[in-house]
Amino acid sequence: MLEKIREGSQGVIAKSILILVILSFAFAGVSSYLGSSSEVPAATVNGQVISSVELEQAYQNERARMEQQLGDMFDALAGDESYLANLRKSVLDRLVAQVLVEQAANELGLRVSDAQIKQAITSEPAFQTDGQFDNNRYISLLAQLGYQPAAFSEMMRQDLTSNQLISTLVGSEFVLADEAQQLAELQGQTRNIQYKVVDAEPFTKDVKVTEAQAKEFYDANQAQFVSPELISLEYVELNIADLAKNVQISEADAEQYYNEHKSAYQTPEKRLAAHILIATGDDDADKAKAEELHKQLENGADFAALAKDNSSDQFSAENGGQLDWFEKGVMQPEFDEALFSLADIGGISPVVKTDFGYHIIKLDDVQKSQTAQFADVKQQVIDQLKEDKAKDEFYQLEQTLRNVSYEIPDTLADAAKEVGAEVKKTGLFPRNNPPAALSNAEVVKAAFSDPVLLNGENSDVIELAPNHAVVVRVAEHKNAGVEAFADVKADIEARLVQQQANDMARNQAQALMTQVKNGDTVTMETRTELGRFAQDMDPSIVSKAFQMATPGATPTVDTVALAQGYAVVVLDKVNAAQGINDTVLDALKQRLNSEYANADYLALVANLKSKAEIEYPVVEETTTELQ
Repeated sequence: MLEKIREGSQGVIAKSILILVILSFAFAGVSSYLGSSSEVPAATVNGQVISSVELEQAYQNERARMEQQLGDMFDALAGDESYLANLRKSVLDRLVAQVLVEQAANELGLRVSDAQIKQAITSEPAFQTDGQFDNNRYISLLAQLGYQPAAFSEMMRQDLTSNQLISTLVGSEFVLADEAQQLAELQGQTRNIQYKVVDAEPFTKDVKVTEAQAKEFYDANQAQFVSPELISLEYVELNIADLAKNVQISEADAEQYYNEHKSAYQTPEKRLAAHILIATGDDDADKAKAEELHKQLENGADFAALAKDNSSDQFSAENGGQLDWFEKGVMQPEFDEALFSLADIGGISPVVKTDFGYHIIKLDDVQKSQTAQFADVKQQVIDQLKEDKAKDEFYQLEQTLRNVSYEIPDTLADAAKEVGAEVKKTGLFPRNNPPAALSNAEVVKAAFSDPVLLNGENSDVIELAPNHAVVVRVAEHKNAGVEAFADVKADIEARLVQQQANDMARNQAQALMTQVKNGDTVTMETRTELGRFAQDMDPSIVSKAFQMATPGATPTVDTVALAQGYAVVVLDKVNAAQGINDTVLDALKQRLNSEYANADYLALVANLKSKAEIEYPVVEETTTELQ
């Protein structure tokens, strides 16, 4: 559905469309409005088809969301085909779950009234301005998405019907007061402890590890020394941002350019439109009714009154058919042409047909275009000229880079010299973790391709971003496999030294623990009112302190392993939580309720899946052998 967004849409409308995508029907329920297809479906759920087109659209939406959330990190992940396959599978699982819930809601006979749909539309934030429903915004968004009001309302009906089942399920969850109270008491509890750290470092000087011991460990733990495939790249980079820094533009040149291109610095003309929309689904009847209304207007009928009584666009009808201010290129072409061909304010167009139905359009007002003064746009002009000159240079250099790196495929030195750049080099990195400068799925794909990796050739020019390109070649390559003993010998020896030193530290800690239990004097560090989430202490000590049993007549004593050593922990006292009030309890109840509700939803989907007939058809590949 989103492919119908017109190229001319931008600004607030375009951003609102992104908000609209968040609605649940962005992932499901679309295919039924797009017609049938002969292609193999992505899945069938109790006979209902999830099309490959629907899956692809949902997958691309999820990729875009992940890319926005993770940034450059996603580019690295996207270089791993198995990661993308798992991402696609998770999207398909969600689509299947959505269909199962819809089917269950329909089987239960759940229904949504027209009034509920209208309420949902008017309360949707994407259709609001300053917290109030904005009919002009609503109409504009529907136009950009390419929806007829009836189709959009039907999709909302299905979405709300499914939500009835989900909200009923999750709304049945509740949290007992004692549950929240108990959790609050556990989380707010503090403990008085003493502890003593036995550092393993002093013991390392007494540990000797032989090469034979290291080799024995290596042979017994081969799986620990498996290294991934690694690659190091040389690359030449071209970036228009770097080129633009060296471009100089005089004020005289900027003013001359401004005078020659004044039309580019005009605010576009805007027109305030109203319309009467006839869209009942019967094309012939709709056309006839629209033409009859147009005759009434020609005979002096009031436009606002006719719109209120007859327009299928119920929201604008309440305002006499008035929509919003539009620039050229925002609405559908037929609507756009009719609106901007009206010569006079108050003028009425002939009957116009669009994908939404039959319109009669009225011009309510006009905002003429205005030209900005040079002083107000001087820096904008200078920046534009810099970018234009840098862009011309970039294209020339990019072509040179392309030609030379292709003609001399076994080095980048010549190409770098021709474009005035340097050959840069990365360190070794695995396929799924490229350096930030080359964190791009296409770069990783090219680097591990046969021509570049096996044949030692330069890659093609790869676009990292608009006007930002790179050519890469392999500098070093290491196959995946078990690392040689010689390469890991020093690490193994250091590990064995640390292990034996830790053992010595553990023995000393246990001896100290015995002394404490026997009542002997042991110098300890004291910590009072230790909280469960203390940040200024080793988390292993904190965790151990809250695992230990409440002390009786004598303190509770135990030891705990640290990263380098051990600690003796003495629990002196458990303090009850303080400051538990209604605000704390309400927050805990809300969190627990959310967790329970999510578990209920997952259980519902699992139950529906267990009873459903779900198929995942695949295209059978046939191979024709040439005789």
